[in-house]
Amino acid sequence: MTARVDHLVVGAASLEQGVAWAEATLGVTPGAGGEHPLMGTHNRLLRVATVDHPRAYLEIISVQPGKAPQHGRRWYDLDAEIVRDTLQRSGPRLLHFVASVPDMGAAVASLQGVGVDRGAVLNVSRMTTRGLLEWRITVRPDGQRLLDGTLPTLIEWGAAHPAAAMGESGVTLHSLVARHPHAAQLRAATDAIGLESVQVREGPANLCATLDTPRGRVQLESEGL
Repeated sequence: MTARVDHLVVGAASLEQGVAWAEATLGVTPGAGGEHPLMGTHNRLLRVATVDHPRAYLEIISVQPGKAPQHGRRWYDLDAEIVRDTLQRSGPRLLHFVASVPDMGAAVASLQGVGVDRGAVLNVSRMTTRGLLEWRITVRPDGQRLLDGTLPTLIEWGAAHPAAAMGESGVTLHSLVARHPHAAQLRAATDAIGLESVQVREGPANLCATLDTPRGRVQLESEGL
């Protein structure tokens, strides 16, 4: 079992705010994304891939106005009052990350073996200009990310991966560090799925992504949200 960083999740109160944040913080305009009817969300994307993270990208995601989720609560805690209020008050923020796995059933079972219920496996799709994207993803009915967002959601892509359609953005992922008071539990979970290239450390809950950008080296932090 080998898992890799698939994408970083930056939450925003609106996509317009997310785009403005990317331009001001990263020095780039994110590319097109799409809509997720199952979750009532939409996104914008930009590639951040490197040799260590060959298909990594950054997703800016927000609740789509007027669209309700069709499955419980929205993913990534986007329906949680503290997340919604913080994004509205303080602007876009790194919330979470998603790890790709080659065998979803085995990965979910491995997490269950260390006492982690990552949630149901949903089949999701969205249409793009290059055709249909299909994937399987773990989503809990309560929408929780778990361990303050430091424990990744799992994803298994179908025939196509979205990064293949993204041009170089000028932004690359230098490192990803997950800190948590329960670091031993977090490390047991990441070891169970064979997650590579993510540092797990003990400390106050925080997910920190370091990016090389046209504006220089930038750190994005969840700050325990």
